[in-house]
Amino acid sequence: MKQLLFIILLLSSCKTYSQFDINGSFENLAKNREPKGWLVKFSEAQNKAYQISLDSTIKQDGKYSILLEKKGSQSSFGVITYPIPQIFEGRTIELKAYLKTEGVSTGYAGLYMRIDDENSKMIAFDNMGTRGVKGTTDWKQYSIKLDYHSEEVKTLYIGGLLSGDGKAWFDNFEIFIDGIPITSNELKKLALAKAKTDTAFINSSKIKDFKLDDQTTNNLIATGQFWGFLKYHHPAIAKGDYNWDAELFRLLPTVINAKNNSELSLALEKFLDKLPKPELCKDCKTIANESYEIKPDYGLLFDKKIFRASLLEKLEYIKENRNTGRNYYVIMNPSTSNPIFKNENPYLKISYSDVGYRMLALYRYWAMINYFFPYKDAIGQDWNNVLKKSLPEFVDVKNELDYSKAVLKLIASVNDTHANLWSGSKALNQFKGKYGAPLQAKFIEQKLVITALHTDTLDVKGKLKVGDIITSIQNKDVAELIKEYLPLTAASNYDTQLRDLPKNYLLRSNENSLKIKVERVGKSFEYDLPMGKLMQVYKDPDFEKAEAFRLINENIGYVFPGKYKNAKLREIIKLFANTKGIIIDMRCYPSDFMPFTFGNYIKSSSTPFVKFSIGNPAYPGAFKFSNAINNGEMNHDNYKGKVVIIVNSTSQSQAEYTTMAFQSSPNVKVIGSKTAGADGDVSPIVLPGGLRTMISGIGVFYPDGKPTQRVGVRIDEVIYPTINGIKEGKDELLEKAIETLNKGW
Repeated sequence: MKQLLFIILLLSSCKTYSQFDINGSFENLAKNREPKGWLVKFSEAQNKAYQISLDSTIKQDGKYSILLEKKGSQSSFGVITYPIPQIFEGRTIELKAYLKTEGVSTGYAGLYMRIDDENSKMIAFDNMGTRGVKGTTDWKQYSIKLDYHSEEVKTLYIGGLLSGDGKAWFDNFEIFIDGIPITSNELKKLALAKAKTDTAFINSSKIKDFKLDDQTTNNLIATGQFWGFLKYHHPAIAKGDYNWDAELFRLLPTVINAKNNSELSLALEKFLDKLPKPELCKDCKTIANESYEIKPDYGLLFDKKIFRASLLEKLEYIKENRNTGRNYYVIMNPSTSNPIFKNENPYLKISYSDVGYRMLALYRYWAMINYFFPYKDAIGQDWNNVLKKSLPEFVDVKNELDYSKAVLKLIASVNDTHANLWSGSKALNQFKGKYGAPLQAKFIEQKLVITALHTDTLDVKGKLKVGDIITSIQNKDVAELIKEYLPLTAASNYDTQLRDLPKNYLLRSNENSLKIKVERVGKSFEYDLPMGKLMQVYKDPDFEKAEAFRLINENIGYVFPGKYKNAKLREIIKLFANTKGIIIDMRCYPSDFMPFTFGNYIKSSSTPFVKFSIGNPAYPGAFKFSNAINNGEMNHDNYKGKVVIIVNSTSQSQAEYTTMAFQSSPNVKVIGSKTAGADGDVSPIVLPGGLRTMISGIGVFYPDGKPTQRVGVRIDEVIYPTINGIKEGKDELLEKAIETLNKGW
């Protein structure tokens, strides 16, 4: 996974070339004797670790091949790449090339292909990671095939890579679109969207600082809802005819200065009148009259007390004649049906003192949630009130940290464990601290308890013990710290917030030591806890020692999905053949997709286990249920014993989905505590300043319509670990699972 992420980041910064004749046999050389169009130099470390050279002795076609050879230890892989910014007409793309290897023992050699959209977001990727070439092999042609949606593609990258040791030669690269070589393929005619040509505010919003009063607050709330509504409803905006960020900056000065609702309404109406009147929509009413679980909420937009009748009439007309085709700013993923937010400028070089960009961040995120978050009804508060509550925090920002905190609080308000500020804020990382504690601590019985000691640095193991309770940190009570950091802890429920607080805030510092107060057997003492580098101290001892599968005894098998692989299923079936029960320890994130593999093994028939709620750009803000999905099959050789699944707040997303699939069988029970309550394929979001977050993009429900968001999966018997159990080194949930299987049901 680290290799994959590194390649993604590496290619994101690559220079591109205009030609699409890919020089696949490296015959066309530049003056420096490097094949034209090919990128063969990257970071200094990678250049030292992997030598890339033109080979005229060993080749498959023409005069040359490219040789990749491991020379040093500065990097774990080497790569050659060819970027192609040309777009072709077609639905599938295939890369073919010849590969020869020598002495590849610790890694593999392979081809790779990556497709990016116009926001440099990867939309398809394959690097032969599971089928790479090992050992010493002669020339052989290999291929990679991906779906190719030309309407989404901006840049294609192809190349070869060598991971680990040895040598790899590459030659005769070819690309085919729908089976036709790209040299013979029809080029897609590109027309630059008008939204791309409007760059008036690319460096500054030109909005001056202002003070909030009741009227200005009202004006800005209404404007945010108005701007977001038009973004996802008006056909001209959906076509990309307007840079909607820039239009916001043109609108804001007028609405900020509006002295009353009449002036506000007039300003908005004048702005609206600049847009073309939509044509009559033939199917809008039909779409709106379908059955939905959630219907749109337009906030103040149709409030007669705020807006003039003429403006309300025009807004109503747009609602009834909205865009129902493709939208420049959002599409639904064709595979998973979660929203893909497109053409959102990250504004990486903005100044945090620019209030206009901060307002854009607030409005952009608010509108995305209002119209495309499937769990908006489970947030726990009126989303319109969140806009009002967040407004002062975005207006009163003084620096980058204030901005990051304002964004993080906004994100946390949706109560979705997938939604967090995942990257983009150096200030927030500095605020959290560059050092971490060399121990693991969890909230058990509402107290912060040491559950593992990672190192004996400066005699930590001599001073602290597993089971010790940390009562204060830096002279602040832990209970007080929880209240302080809870608004910055984005998660679906309180259990999951407590899961994340220690590693994100409580046990982080910029100091070399952390003063803690510790309680042990009724007595307290203080200790200056030495801190270590983050990557070295955050280890999960339970994960480290866990085996993918094993026999607990002759009657009970054990599976740990965090290390399980479907390729091992036959071996597991054989090992568990004579057992009477299986424990699936889902206190992890599955490393392979199990619902239709392992799930079919433990089920005797096909039954429904899940259904989804899905949004619709043709009716923004509305969500309807899909048909239920089944797993299992008529299988007389299925597992006949009982199955117990262990869950807790670590069980998140795919772990929850997999648990739902398994528990649709009557021979399965689930024990443990509330899971993370965040399921569904994620949709990335980028905000001004390059802040990156995401949301659960589709709703995940049981077949009877019962939710999983925030509440987690259904649990047959709730059980939490105890402090005494931790002190005694017990895994009380595992013990309960064994007891449950022994008793039966």
